[in-house]
Amino acid sequence: MSQLEPLIADLALILICAGVMTLLFKSLKQPIVLGYIVAGFLASPNMPYMPSVSDMHGVHVWSEIGVIFLLFALGLEFSFKKILKMGAAPIIAAVFIILAMMYVGACVGEIFGWNQMDCIFLGGMLAMSSTTIIFKAFDDMGLREKRFAGLVLSVLIIEDILAIVLMVMLSTLAVSKEFEGTQMLYSILQLGLYLILWFTVGLYFIPLALRKLKRLMNDETLLITALALCFGMVVAASAAGFSAAFGAFVMGSILAETVEAEKIEHLVAPVKNLFGAIFFVSVGMMVDVNLIIEYIVPILSIIAAVILGQTILSTCGFLLSGQSLKTSMQCSFSLTQIGEFAFILATLGTSLHVTSDFLYPIVVAVSVFTTFTTPYMIRLAEPTYKALIKMLPARWIAKLEGNKNEKDEKDEKPSSELQQMYDACFKRFAFNMLINTVLCIAIMAIMYYYGQSIIASMVPEAWVHPVTAIIGLIICSPFLWMMMRAEADTPEVNKLWESGARWRVRITAYGLLRLVITAVVISYFVDYAIPGSTWLGIFAIVAIMVLIYFSSALEKHSKKMTENFTENLNAREKNNEQK
Repeated sequence: MSQLEPLIADLALILICAGVMTLLFKSLKQPIVLGYIVAGFLASPNMPYMPSVSDMHGVHVWSEIGVIFLLFALGLEFSFKKILKMGAAPIIAAVFIILAMMYVGACVGEIFGWNQMDCIFLGGMLAMSSTTIIFKAFDDMGLREKRFAGLVLSVLIIEDILAIVLMVMLSTLAVSKEFEGTQMLYSILQLGLYLILWFTVGLYFIPLALRKLKRLMNDETLLITALALCFGMVVAASAAGFSAAFGAFVMGSILAETVEAEKIEHLVAPVKNLFGAIFFVSVGMMVDVNLIIEYIVPILSIIAAVILGQTILSTCGFLLSGQSLKTSMQCSFSLTQIGEFAFILATLGTSLHVTSDFLYPIVVAVSVFTTFTTPYMIRLAEPTYKALIKMLPARWIAKLEGNKNEKDEKDEKPSSELQQMYDACFKRFAFNMLINTVLCIAIMAIMYYYGQSIIASMVPEAWVHPVTAIIGLIICSPFLWMMMRAEADTPEVNKLWESGARWRVRITAYGLLRLVITAVVISYFVDYAIPGSTWLGIFAIVAIMVLIYFSSALEKHSKKMTENFTENLNAREKNNEQK
């Protein structure tokens, strides 16, 4: 008889335990995620009365793939345009809640004398509520259509995005071993540039490629192509110093803007469910009953911190964002748990070897308890609100119950048509400058770090720098044209120009700012080609700007690129409207 590989036997055990537990928890109307965690505990070496997995390293690799698929699926459900349409309220609430809960978590860790990294990671884990558990609770309780439920789900989307940023920051912090503001700011800047670069490039080329290859795209080829793009971005993100999960999320968010997004999401779902299950089972394997008994006091303290912190601090966050007291309490009582991202952050801390062994099982125990209490906390919101208004002074209630957003909208004078037109023009100007500047910086970096070595093998040494700079300028020229002239001759800009000196001064100022930023970008190429030549360099910069500014070929090419990008950006919405 042939010998079965341990990894295959382990997979069989994991799936058998997961299958039995998910059916049991489904029948008990409990979240399936908890079933996976229990299954992991049963299949782990910590459970002496059951068969256990033998190759923990293999399970760990599978769980990492599970995190990749979970974040890829999250990206497919995400849309940058949705975030922009949400308004400021969910963003204000989410940022306040995350910062407040991170502080609470860090303070709890400090009280028990844990090291700095344990405290910081614990704060990050407590800051993230569970999208899956809240979504399921709202669905089971018939609350999905309530106004507060929509607000909670909007906050959860923002939290998921900020969780990605937090993962990058904690990874940087774990590597540097100390909190440096400059280094952290640099990492956030890198993150922003990476997102803008890949979102722009991906949204320009990927929908175009999918349209060209549409006749070849059946379910199988589309699934393989989507997964190839996902893992390609995982490799690119890892090479750039980011986590694999971040790369998966970026590619998912790019594909979310394509016409095929819903189909890809449907095709990827079974694969995500399989590897996601393995990830959550691996979380359960980290549960150690002896550690839980040993750390029962910290576990109970963290549970209290999550429930009290979310109910009190989240209520303050929603009040700060302009919600009434009742809505704020309904929202905050819904967020009283930790979930998927807590496990992902715990896995990150373990893989980087910066957190203590006891932190993982503690977080799992807290998550299990708070998951069970979530429906009861949602139901408790209204009775608590009614009890609270009986105790508060009438003038406090009147002030807290007044919806600040609605009041502000009534009090605010409608802005003039010209002001609205000017605001829209400014947003387009800022978006245009940001995108094209990032693309030029990326091209510059690619030419210097990779292109230069190729050019050096083809031309004499004295010509390497000039040729590198010239090729970089040629590639950047459409983006430089857009920096100087895009959106400069629209009907809105012309109307503002004809509406008086006030608007002409502003438009002129923006025009000069565009030229200055473009000149700064070109100066880097010129200085690389002819270093140390001040007057010759200035002449070269002006000459290049004039050539690009008045080039009809670049104008035609740039406008075509802009049209394609805009079409790709709006393709999914147009497709849904047609359906």
